[in-house]
Amino acid sequence: MKPLADTVWIVDQARSLGFDLAGVVRAEKFPELARTPEWLARGYAGEMKYLADPRRGDPQTAMPGIRSVIAGLLNYSTEKPFSTDPQLPIDEHKPSGWISRYAWGDDYHDVLRERLDALLRSLRERFTEEFEARAYVDTGPVQERVFAKYAGLGWLGKNTLLLNQMLGSFFFLGVILTSLDLEPTLAANELPPPDLCGSCTRCLDACPTQAFVEPYVMDARKCISYLTIELRGAIPEEFREPMGNHVFGCDICQDVCPWNRRAPISTIPQFLPRVFPSHEENGPESEVPLEDESLYLPSLQWLLGISETTFRELFRGSPVKRTKWRGLMRNACIALGNSGLRRGMTDYDRIRKLIERLAASEDQAISESAHWALSRIQ
Repeated sequence: MKPLADTVWIVDQARSLGFDLAGVVRAEKFPELARTPEWLARGYAGEMKYLADPRRGDPQTAMPGIRSVIAGLLNYSTEKPFSTDPQLPIDEHKPSGWISRYAWGDDYHDVLRERLDALLRSLRERFTEEFEARAYVDTGPVQERVFAKYAGLGWLGKNTLLLNQMLGSFFFLGVILTSLDLEPTLAANELPPPDLCGSCTRCLDACPTQAFVEPYVMDARKCISYLTIELRGAIPEEFREPMGNHVFGCDICQDVCPWNRRAPISTIPQFLPRVFPSHEENGPESEVPLEDESLYLPSLQWLLGISETTFRELFRGSPVKRTKWRGLMRNACIALGNSGLRRGMTDYDRIRKLIERLAASEDQAISESAHWALSRIQ
């Protein structure tokens, strides 16, 4: 086994590369991993078939010869109000949608992977012997949050996310699986950080779709993030109204968490909300309105007017591309149906025209969502 000094060096090196926290853990089959089969058997994964990969339950099958896992944490909490903030700058005459905070800027896969690759290059410079290593950012057959917990980076909260006493939960996780035999960050007799959720149930109580079956257990099929991103067909009618103005993801269970109230603000420019300049020459029927648009509270009128071609251009290198154009149109229709738009309001006629066009779509999920919206804005 490598000496503890090597682990300390790895953690320091990760911090120098921009990670807020880092830790090392043995590649063991931790108790949380054994609970996955029951969770899957209940159908809670919905259409996310990749979660049934058996390698996710045993790290020894995730990579041949694996001995250690290096976990890194990167804060993305930008300086904008929470979705639950009563002071949110909402204009009832300009219906807007909510895009999850993590998707406001560049794709986190790319931002984290850059840092993980740099850390991996540093490892190969320090350790001259041959060893295997693979870097993953939400892309491998592993449960990053479990390894992060046992590497000492936080505890698993009632909302199923990793929480940290100083950083809250608005952070990304990346891991390096390696055959290096590294000393763990936590000593053999040292426990992971304690669960500090206590008697608090704010995240459970605030979920509009009641996605939490019980504390620490989520039925993903009811989660707004799942519904707006992973689900490919029509959104079940029972969840449409509770979705509110969410068009990509959901932050509610994090926004109400007390630990996020004291979390520091990220200074990484790639995580700031993207802004799209207006193009006045496009005219009144343009896909882009005459004022700048941001992924922080984007106007539904703007979103509903984006063509499939423009979608690919605007959201290149953005997490939002995962929902695809048809998913964004479906979600924006649902949000518009929940917006309270009525005749006489600014741009009512133009927005209605956009919805009517989508109602004629050959895509059943888009058409059905648009018809639902039309039934609610008359």
